[in-house]
Amino acid sequence: MLVTLPPDYKPSDAEEFMNPLQQEYFRQKLLRWRQDLLREAGETLSSLSEGGITEADLTDRASVETDRALELRTRDRARKLISKIDQAIERIENGTYGYCEETGEPIGLRRLEARPIATMSIEAQERHEKMEKVHRDD
Repeated sequence: MLVTLPPDYKPSDAEEFMNPLQQEYFRQKLLRWRQDLLREAGETLSSLSEGGITEADLTDRASVETDRALELRTRDRARKLISKIDQAIERIENGTYGYCEETGEPIGLRRLEARPIATMSIEAQERHEKMEKVHRDD
């Protein structure tokens, strides 16, 4: 089903949860986020392939190596995030997006707006984190 969003559309609690407009809104939001991450990864790859470290000073050289290592860690996190974005897009396609994977209840528009890859409601996420903390402290 092809849905065209009005240019100023924002999901609201006044409409049916995860109606076609909301689904398309979040699909486009996720696709833009994914595209931005891929563009940044391409820029990183381009800058890393521009050559070796040419700084003669050991301190400068260490600083450049540290910056590169940090950039690579950031790109690795972005790669994992892209995977989560892809999973969220898949949930939109199969009709489960926006619903808590633990309780089946709506996650909520404000949470999805802030974290479009969310798979749990705030309450379920808090319970999950508490359980992780309890088991981690054992």
